[in-house]
Amino acid sequence: MVAGTFVERLHWKTCIERYDRPHTFFYLDPPYWQTEGYGVLFPFEEYEAIAAVFRSLKGKAMMSINDHPDIRRCFEGMHMESLDIAYTVGGGGKAVDRRELVIWSWDPLEDPAGLF
Repeated sequence: MVAGTFVERLHWKTCIERYDRPHTFFYLDPPYWQTEGYGVLFPFEEYEAIAAVFRSLKGKAMMSINDHPDIRRCFEGMHMESLDIAYTVGGGGKAVDRRELVIWSWDPLEDPAGLF
């Protein structure tokens, strides 16, 4: 573990409220929108809440999520990059080509951020 790093198992909003500081970096990996099998409820209002929090953070945050038009609309105006991925579920060995969206709470082109 890297010194000064905390790994928590909290509701995402509780974690951000507890640790948000100008020097803090958050990585969010919520359930993919309109994807089954996570075993937890994660309504669209949660993504809207994440977008609102991203817009008011003291620190920086990055999130990976499936590339879906609803997600793009929700996080409109934020820096986003779409990546090709080979997605496998359940260990069946059959990869499916998909697009993953990486969303930043800040513009990394204007304000490059190093971790150390």
